[in-house]
Amino acid sequence: MANPILNEKSFSKASGRGVEEAGWAAPSGAWAPPIDDGPISPWQTRTDAMTARGAASATMVLMSLLLAAAAFGWLAVPEAAADGTVKFPAVAGVGMIVGLVAALVTAFKPNLARITAPIYSIAQGIALGAISKMFEIAYDGIVLQAVGATIGVFAAMLFMYRTRIIRVTSKFRRIVVGATLGLMLFYGVSLLINLFGGNVSFFQSNSGLSIIFSIFVAGLAAANLALDFDFIERGEREGFPKQMEWFAAFGVMVTLVWLYLEILRLLAKLRDN
Repeated sequence: MANPILNEKSFSKASGRGVEEAGWAAPSGAWAPPIDDGPISPWQTRTDAMTARGAASATMVLMSLLLAAAAFGWLAVPEAAADGTVKFPAVAGVGMIVGLVAALVTAFKPNLARITAPIYSIAQGIALGAISKMFEIAYDGIVLQAVGATIGVFAAMLFMYRTRIIRVTSKFRRIVVGATLGLMLFYGVSLLINLFGGNVSFFQSNSGLSIIFSIFVAGLAAANLALDFDFIERGEREGFPKQMEWFAAFGVMVTLVWLYLEILRLLAKLRDN
């Protein structure tokens, strides 16, 4: 699933520069820092503002929930039948639906992220675990490769962002968000065509064009990580409300899940060649 959640519009709303909207700010409307008597002394720290450390802690909590749920989803997949087919467990299908609903609620009501983000992680983790098990049955060792590659991409993107090898400019944001939304539209149209009997499944085959497409999508997911890091950094600098740490962590989790699934799909295509 693509992640256009932590985009410029999200930042403007969270910082109070956009239109006042319930769920994005404090109950009274756009959030503003409290008035004080001057600079905060070294012995005083604000506890009501978002920090990068807090967002990282929230991300670790969500990741722990996702991994625990993924283990459950993995075990829920039954053994392969005599003909080699594997049935996708119903609980994983429910997890996908619950995860999608939780994601939509979180996107429109960020103040609920402390509740909805853990629900998303657990539900998505169950589905992710089942999907991973099915890929593992078909391609021995592929899950470990995908996990390692995802961790590697995350570490590389974080390093390049922190060292400013990658700079998140306004142009960069527009390109990444535009490409992400375009990809979502493409997937949506493809799904509708398939539902009406058409066939737009080249991106699921193992052709050279399909592999190039998967590399592009995985790269786009990686670029979204840079937007996630930028959102957290700017949120800390602008003094977003503390609750936005969970919303930022949710955005990171959405991107990581998307990145992992795209890498898993890409590795499967390469195995089939």
